[in-house]
Amino acid sequence: MLHRILDLNTDYNDSVFLWGARQVGKTTLLDELYPNCRRYDLLRAKDYNRLLRRPELLGEELDALGPEDTVVIDEVQKIPQLLDEVHSLIQRRGIRFILSGSSPRKLKRYGANLLGGRAVRKVLYPLVSAEVPDFDIVKAVNNGMIPRHYLVDNPWERFRAYINVYLNEEIREEAISRNLQSFLRFLEVAAQSDGEMLVYKNVAQDCGIDYRTVKSYFEILQDTLIGYLIPGFTLSKKRSAMQSPKFYYYDVGITNFLLGRRKMEPGSELFGHSFEHFIIQELVAWLGYHQSDERLTYWHTASGYEVDAIIGEGRVAIEVKSCEEVKSRHLRGLKAFSEDFPDCRLIVVSFDTYRRRMNGVEIIPVKEFLADLWSGKIL
Repeated sequence: MLHRILDLNTDYNDSVFLWGARQVGKTTLLDELYPNCRRYDLLRAKDYNRLLRRPELLGEELDALGPEDTVVIDEVQKIPQLLDEVHSLIQRRGIRFILSGSSPRKLKRYGANLLGGRAVRKVLYPLVSAEVPDFDIVKAVNNGMIPRHYLVDNPWERFRAYINVYLNEEIREEAISRNLQSFLRFLEVAAQSDGEMLVYKNVAQDCGIDYRTVKSYFEILQDTLIGYLIPGFTLSKKRSAMQSPKFYYYDVGITNFLLGRRKMEPGSELFGHSFEHFIIQELVAWLGYHQSDERLTYWHTASGYEVDAIIGEGRVAIEVKSCEEVKSRHLRGLKAFSEDFPDCRLIVVSFDTYRRRMNGVEIIPVKEFLADLWSGKIL
């Protein structure tokens, strides 16, 4: 059984906005945490239709509840006006709400009531290594970590269905259905840009669409939690660093499907790209679950030095290599970075057999790195 790390409890029993991309496991988590609570699922026609018609029904039906009670509303973004009722019930009755959804974008677009700070924001990510018994790194790099995809040997048909559902539901709700084919092409080109410095004009040219449209598409991917941008680290003084962000889909399996990467083996170039993405994915989840104020960035200089991940203002620098033996040439970026930040902890994550130190850099086998990360020994 999978035990999710995300804790929805708060110090003051606050209401919670729980966001997460489709199929990351929000509904399953809520079923486990709140099995006996009043539950509204807005994907069900019965709940959706009557609350859309009369949002005030929510207050009437919860009239008998009080401060000790919790109410779950799943896919709350489907009826933005329902949040006025939720706000009133929190103020008047002290009821605690868990409001889950896959996209806060619709709420923002319609100017919905976001409860004026009366609900904390939490995000559920795909599975992370610490949540999976007998975790298989090769399977994770190939399948990704969406639960339905990681837990099967061949997730390809599930990937196809996932993309189709995403297009048919999420994107149509974003009112760009007339451009569905261009958006499908954009998803593929965005996958080709995955883990690379993002140049909007190049993506627009490859897609055959306007530059401004490409920017709006990337905004949709971010707002619907399907992708994120990692900014460039620009605090170094000795070397000029790139500022363009890198784009990543929220799960490496999505990128693999869109690019046709199947059954990749360690040692191959394609596996190396996906392995780097997976480690970034774990770092994003760790920072999110620990509500860290430190930013995740990358470093790339005009002269070609690069580090895959920088934590905070140069506190930790991490390079990701899928090789079985890290050599001195793999340390160039880290050593160059340390010239500006001599107190920085320098790490290479690899498939080395044993942990070791070389020229002031820690070489950590990937399974040990992941264990250390989730036990708080890395960040």
